Amino acid sequence: MNIHCILSVCALALQILAAAAASFSYNNSHFLLDGHPLQILGGQIDPQRVPREYWEHRIVMAKAMGLNTIFYYVFWNEFQPAPDKFDFAGMNDIAYFHHLVQKHELHAVLRLGPYVCGEHEWGGFPSWLSTVPAMAVRQNNEPFFNAVDHYVARLAQELSPYLAKNGGPILMVQVENEYGSCGTDHNYTTALTAVINRHFNGTTLYTNNAGEKMYLQRGQVQGILEEPEGQDPRPWNAFNATRMWVNPDSQGPLMAAEYHIAYTDSWGTQKNHHTPTEKSIETIREDMEYLLVNNHSFNIYMFHGGTNWGFQNGASVSSTVLTPSTTSYDYGAPLDESGRTTPIYHILRDLISKRSAGKEVLPDIPAEAPMIPIPDFKLKPIGPLLNLLPPVHHQSKSPMNMEVFGQSTGFILYRSNVSTSYNGTLKAGDKPRDRIMVFINGKFNGIIDAAQQNPKPVQLQLKSRDRLDLLVENLGRVNWGCPTMFDQRKGIVGNVTVGGKIIQDWDIYPMPLANPPRGSASPDRAAGPVIYEGVFELAKTGDTFLELPGWTRGVVWVNGANLGRYWNVGPQQSLYLPGCYLRRGPNEIQILELESEPAQTSRTARGVTVRKWGRSVAM
Repeated sequence: MNIHCILSVCALALQILAAAAASFSYNNSHFLLDGHPLQILGGQIDPQRVPREYWEHRIVMAKAMGLNTIFYYVFWNEFQPAPDKFDFAGMNDIAYFHHLVQKHELHAVLRLGPYVCGEHEWGGFPSWLSTVPAMAVRQNNEPFFNAVDHYVARLAQELSPYLAKNGGPILMVQVENEYGSCGTDHNYTTALTAVINRHFNGTTLYTNNAGEKMYLQRGQVQGILEEPEGQDPRPWNAFNATRMWVNPDSQGPLMAAEYHIAYTDSWGTQKNHHTPTEKSIETIREDMEYLLVNNHSFNIYMFHGGTNWGFQNGASVSSTVLTPSTTSYDYGAPLDESGRTTPIYHILRDLISKRSAGKEVLPDIPAEAPMIPIPDFKLKPIGPLLNLLPPVHHQSKSPMNMEVFGQSTGFILYRSNVSTSYNGTLKAGDKPRDRIMVFINGKFNGIIDAAQQNPKPVQLQLKSRDRLDLLVENLGRVNWGCPTMFDQRKGIVGNVTVGGKIIQDWDIYPMPLANPPRGSASPDRAAGPVIYEGVFELAKTGDTFLELPGWTRGVVWVNGANLGRYWNVGPQQSLYLPGCYLRRGPNEIQILELESEPAQTSRTARGVTVRKWGRSVAM
């Protein structure tokens, strides 16, 4: 093709793009799409929590319920795992996600943040921010804004074709997230808005905060729309009056930026049910009817929660106790973790259908593919984790945190062959940041656990030439709460002491365990972390829930995919295993059981079609 033809094709493409471009704005009472009022009927689906193979199904299910807009978080740490590396493949292929949204004639609202919370690892921040000198996240800080600018610029490259002004589905971009619950620095939010506006120029920006006067005042951003979130929408008319008084620039239509159907789960919660703040179905019906009748826009958080794959769950801190979020992000949503409808889905679909008063017929709900059972199968131990260490390790006089080695998640082992005797209480670093399993000469000797209210002190007696192993599991960086979330270095930060005496000279083994450990080791009978392997055969594939009867806590990989953590304290008692991760014939499974009993030479697992929730044992 000659240069003239190329130019003609480009000119035609630009003409088509310009013709398809949409004008999105708002006045005091309505969002406006090409000058016509638009009530945003939205629901949240975070693509990085859903297998790419299932994105289209989830989008179609949203449209079938009557939604016209997909809201979604994007997780910076997954897009930019290292300062010089971006990844937009697989579940990070955000351009393809928007292609599917547009294919099905839906709108999109990008909840960019870059802090998003979302019960995600560090609220979406990449761990390497901790290694940048003078870095201060969510603050008016030059190193932070340099990193944000680099990220937002690269994200905008991916998404530019999908902005409404360019003919795409993206109507709005959210700035920050619930900043009114964190700080009061309007210079920070103004500067952040400028960064996002520079790269998404011409796109409507908004921010969201809890619908109370204090959070409104703290989180407002002059010049952009501010919207409330929460569970009960009826007080939001009062919020609206307050919003106008606090921030006149925020005049505009009222939108429930997050209408919470239920809430997230955490490991070890005291209730057996997996939605501990669940409302009654009748209350949800009344709330949604109120929003629809009063022409308020909304975002159902979550429409479909999905899964915290691998080690991507976040955590929270109450007092000094770390509370990790579960692997499941089911959220009690209209579409459950496996993509199947719940009763609330049909209630909301009926409400939206009646509201349309015959103006629009909702699409049929796609038929649900059946879940499959997997009969009991056995796994055998291949060896203790401490005998399957990576070949590369580091030597240091003092312990060093994960981020120093470019590690974000998983485990890290600190090993010292002591040169003198020690006796007394073990202290590992400045504070308990996670869960530390302690071993002397390979024998389990106790746990330091930041998730326990009153952890029992670990007492050690070490002789010269004893080997001390400290295996640290990153339970999830804190995703909410300032200033707690500001310092989220993982591993051991500070010295290790026993009886007040500092232990020096460490071999440090980073073990991200994104993939299962390979190799073989003597499957000795020692208690502690053990890798198990097995194979199960399938005549057909389909979604299932993996049950691990008698197992305690650990991590599961199926055909190399990291399904996430399990823990018998509940409330989650099974792991979602998507059919797209399975294959006909033999399927490989590896499980790291962290608290293996020495007498067990094999264990059993199975797949079930109906999951159970509850608590197995107390923490």
